[in-house]
Amino acid sequence: MCGIIGYVGFQDSTEIIIEGLKRLEYRGYDSAGIAVIPEKGSLEIRREVGKLKNLEKELLLHPIKGSTGIGHTRWATHGKPTIYNAHPHSDESGKLVVIHNGIIENYIEIKEELAKKYEFKSETDTEVLAHLINDNYSGDLYEAVQKSLQRVRGAYAIVVIHADHPNLLVAAKTASPLIVALGENENFVASDVPAILNHTRNIVYLEDGELVVLSKEKAEFYNLDGDKIEKKVSKIEWNITAAEKGGYEHFMLKEIHEQPSSMAHSMTGRISETEGKIYLDEIGLDVAEIKSFNRITILACGTSYYAGLVAKYYIEKLAKIPVDVDYASEYRYREPFSDEKTLVIGISQSGETADTLAAIKLAKKMGSTTLGVLNVIGSAISRETNGNLYIHCGPEIGVASTKAFTSTIVCMYMLSLYFAEKRETLSSQYIKDAVHDLKHLPNIIEHIFEDKNKIKEIAKKLADYRDCLFLGRNYNYPIALEGALKLKELSYIHAEGYAAGEMKHGPIALIDKNMPVVAIATESLTYEKVISNIKEVKARDALTIVIATKDDTLLSKEDCDYIIYLPKVREELSPLVNVIPLQLLSYYVSVRKGCDVDQPRNLAKSVTVE
Repeated sequence: MCGIIGYVGFQDSTEIIIEGLKRLEYRGYDSAGIAVIPEKGSLEIRREVGKLKNLEKELLLHPIKGSTGIGHTRWATHGKPTIYNAHPHSDESGKLVVIHNGIIENYIEIKEELAKKYEFKSETDTEVLAHLINDNYSGDLYEAVQKSLQRVRGAYAIVVIHADHPNLLVAAKTASPLIVALGENENFVASDVPAILNHTRNIVYLEDGELVVLSKEKAEFYNLDGDKIEKKVSKIEWNITAAEKGGYEHFMLKEIHEQPSSMAHSMTGRISETEGKIYLDEIGLDVAEIKSFNRITILACGTSYYAGLVAKYYIEKLAKIPVDVDYASEYRYREPFSDEKTLVIGISQSGETADTLAAIKLAKKMGSTTLGVLNVIGSAISRETNGNLYIHCGPEIGVASTKAFTSTIVCMYMLSLYFAEKRETLSSQYIKDAVHDLKHLPNIIEHIFEDKNKIKEIAKKLADYRDCLFLGRNYNYPIALEGALKLKELSYIHAEGYAAGEMKHGPIALIDKNMPVVAIATESLTYEKVISNIKEVKARDALTIVIATKDDTLLSKEDCDYIIYLPKVREELSPLVNVIPLQLLSYYVSVRKGCDVDQPRNLAKSVTVE
């Protein structure tokens, strides 16, 4: 959430900062601002509420130019979205400016102390930082930032500039992501890679409690104690065109259509159809370790949590290991049990999810082996875990996750088969058949898009309702949860997912002509039971939308209003097929209602605070 970019070099920083902020819009925000040190004159700030276009209009009316500057898109935490609360925030002199992601937990205590000396103009914790740094400033900007951060508790990624140091940026982080990008005679700092990819691919990932002092010639790194440290430079392999819309109306639609290729990419180099084997030596677990685990805990939030629920079905069935799936946000606060025989898996697309990162750290303290299932190489979680399984789905820009969700499930299926082979819980023929079916799944999914116009027509009808219920069983219970989440995220229709077997234990009381029901009834062990649920729904006059297997023989037009037929696949792989029409349905409902598909209100791509 929130976006940060800073620049020091030889070019006009305003253009670079606005371009970078546009590439960070997917993170979610409600105001934006920029601060630049002009070649002549004092530091200048422009801030506006709403989308970046409002800030751009202000800059057309009141332009600023200079080779050092910082920019920010804010998602409100302290105080409403107003110009006064928008970043950047300055000290009383207007010479020192701060942008900040995260939450300063002890800001009230510091503010009460500083209020005796300075006048506060905003409701934010960030302005407290500006005054605190100024209070510690005596000519050395780095020293003032370092000293101030020793007083601060909480999560932060900050960038500071000062009019008296026109060719300098000072930045630091704890818990919130921040990268340094190294160019030729210019350097950058940003909250995520897309902001700077047009300029350089050489990246340094800041760790918690680290600071950087940037000039256009060099980058110097320190810890909070003031010791100079050496940092490794990483090279980003993917290019910015991978993050463009590519002719689609929205990033989300593009990413839905990318799923056959992103799933295939997740498998590349990891499966052999001829040998019928999975190769995941990259995770760094030997056979003895895999056999020693008597329990697995999966930690995740949001869509990643639902991917973890699908993984529970896989691991327990195939590898015969008991699995708990925990909301990472709850894990730390319920006195969890974890030991050296527990494998703890953290799932996070960004690898920066604050709750998941903190939960992983706790599990490590309790002696557990930790594994990250992530998309972003070099992210905070990847640096904390004992090993990582990267999903390799490419950059995902739409806030509502699609291809990262399915690529995560693909990777968890491969991990389950890999564990099963090492633990000898499946026959080699079973694994070979499963590998064959997985390998050919992307081709099968391509055909689903041929029916997208039918899904679009159903969306027109569903868009008129205020509530919706999703039903699924077994592997597809998590898909019902994910389908409901997508609809509520994108269209703001209240939606709930339920295990179909639980319908009579409460939800059936809600079902009438005003409560549409989406049921997943593809071929499975529980197929006939779900059909019974559908008949009960239809008997109560609900609009009934059913996901079914092609050539289904039990469903009829009397049972439901709409049927979306899908190709027949192995039941274990059905979540990967069944989620596609639910993603499209939510997308088209959102478009129909005129909602902001790629940046739903109040949501952020990467939740880097609790």
